Amino acid sequence: MIPVDSPAPSFTLNDHLGRTVSLTRFRDRRHVLLLFYPLDYTPT
Repeated sequence: MIPVDSPAPSFTLNDHLGRTVSLTRFRDRRHVLLLFYPLDYTPT
């Protein structure tokens, strides 16, 4: 688990259009919201 107020580890994922997005691209911004949404109709 990542401690509160610590920087998120760097990672790269594909967005909903298949484009590659890296967290390091947003390091200059003050706030970044990461949202992981499970697919609809999946048991979570």
